[in-house]
Amino acid sequence: MKYTPEQILNDPFLNKGTAFSKEERQQFGLAGILPPAVQTLDQQVAQTYAQLQRKDSPLEKRIFLMDIFNHNHVLFYKLFSQHIAEFMPIVYDPTIADTIENYSALFIEPQNAVYLNIDEQDDIESAIKNGANGRDIRLIVVTDAEGILGIGDWGTQGVDIAVGKLMVYTAAAGIDPSKVLPVVLDAGTNNESLLNDDLYLGLRKKRVYGDKYYTFVDKFVNAARAQFPNLYLHFEDFGRSNAANLLTKYQQEMTTFNDDIQGTGIIVLAGILGALNISKQKMTDQVYMSFGAGTAGAGITKRIYDEYLQQGMDAKEARKHFYLVDKQGLLFDDDPTLTPEQKPFARKRSEFANADELTSLEAAVKAVHPTVLVGTSTVPGTFTEGVVKEMAAHTERPIIFPLSNPTKLAEAKAEDLIAWTDGKALVATGIPAAPVEYKGVTYEIGQANNALVYPGLGLGTIAATATRLSDGMISAAAHSLGGIVDPSEAGAAVLPPVKKLDVFSQTVANAVAAEAVAEKLNADEISDVKKAVADMKWEPEYKPLQDVQIQD
Repeated sequence: MKYTPEQILNDPFLNKGTAFSKEERQQFGLAGILPPAVQTLDQQVAQTYAQLQRKDSPLEKRIFLMDIFNHNHVLFYKLFSQHIAEFMPIVYDPTIADTIENYSALFIEPQNAVYLNIDEQDDIESAIKNGANGRDIRLIVVTDAEGILGIGDWGTQGVDIAVGKLMVYTAAAGIDPSKVLPVVLDAGTNNESLLNDDLYLGLRKKRVYGDKYYTFVDKFVNAARAQFPNLYLHFEDFGRSNAANLLTKYQQEMTTFNDDIQGTGIIVLAGILGALNISKQKMTDQVYMSFGAGTAGAGITKRIYDEYLQQGMDAKEARKHFYLVDKQGLLFDDDPTLTPEQKPFARKRSEFANADELTSLEAAVKAVHPTVLVGTSTVPGTFTEGVVKEMAAHTERPIIFPLSNPTKLAEAKAEDLIAWTDGKALVATGIPAAPVEYKGVTYEIGQANNALVYPGLGLGTIAATATRLSDGMISAAAHSLGGIVDPSEAGAAVLPPVKKLDVFSQTVANAVAAEAVAEKLNADEISDVKKAVADMKWEPEYKPLQDVQIQD
């Protein structure tokens, strides 16, 4: 392709900035329009990191890093790879919530995303083609941003979640950033603050539902599949009324993944497996309670339930181990508002002498005596001392995962859970938590961060050329993480640390790819799974520019 020198410097896939050699500067017309010194990538990284340290707040740091991302992908990912644990809460959750909420006001660049409009469906095919710009896209993260966990409906501004998710795919698992595409499906928004905001960059109308919405999604999916036949499609932060329907519709047709329904379930399963590795208890002996029965809560419950089946338990018996609690209390099967995902786990009132009184989490815990309590409620502080002590009175090592994020929405703090259970609780949180010092023991707190699993899951699936994502592949991902825990270490975390995200992503990818091949889901012949995964991994390093010519 032919470029002007300015286009090369403004293309994040091509730009090397001050690292262009003297020969390259002559070849591409860059001589005299860059400072004379030629820097190495390592020098650029050190320089950029020093600049970052001068930024005061996480939001300022994220804005600065996004500027680097917009201009030079190699530099951004090299820097990210060297500071994964430090950058994760800046580049992604929780700071990304601030940039989503302020996206229109802060807008500078579209960040190689595709913005699709429900009122302009005839333009979908050309928009995707324009966004790809000739690139071989293997991974799309798409959102309609109706159900961004913790902050709700943010319309077009939710595109940032797709951009951020793809950054983690590359930083953690090494998926080539030239082969990914963030997409937002703008079907309107029910967020009144956006509809009344003169700066809002999205479609200024109430969110569309029903047939027109599903036709919109279907046109997008069909256009993406037609242009990118080897596509792995990741659905992110769709609303409760649509998320499961879309997963059900497409998961048997193509390689697709819903992070809220499946990803969170995988990481929670991995955390439970890690906890049981410490406590030496059996999975099928556990009584599971979810506080929060929306898309995430019900999806996690389904994933844990499926594990009971995979471990040989009868379906009817397995359902007896699961309880859902939402804003109305324990869910019963006579509730007309139950979603299809909630119904399999709703209980009969006849099981309880005081069914009408089970309208709160504490009442449900007293009645059920769960051994596992997972929170996706986004209601802060609801895992109270009373709830936790009641649970701990009936199980030796309570497994408690307050997963809601950002921090202000968490059901409990890790230090309180450790103290209230006298160090017995096995804890994972949805946000990064510092180690807890209690009675001379340092308790490492695992972060049930989907980033521990979805990048490796995607890399393994793509490397294996899998034609769909199976339950077996998902289970393999969870077991590969759950088995990493060192149970002999006092205060051991139930999940591996985010700082080793790149290492564990390879562990997950190898396990997932091996399972795909074992199930004969690979489209291409693969004789060496680990080599296939290794060959797929992209490294952030400067390479000669291929097929680049300067315009006359």
